[in-house]
Amino acid sequence: MAKPNYQYEKRQRELAKKKKKEEKKQLLLEKKGLPTEDETDQPSDAGTD
Repeated sequence: MAKPNYQYEKRQRELAKKKKKEEKKQLLLEKKGLPTEDETDQPSDAGTD
């Protein structure tokens, strides 16, 4: 039976965390760049994911 490669698994988890963190950062920057709901008459797309 093959040995599990824990270093590879850990690296994949770290990359996934880093990717998710970057996506959140981009989302926050987009939200800051766009006008708030009070300034626009259109509903936001916050519920669509």
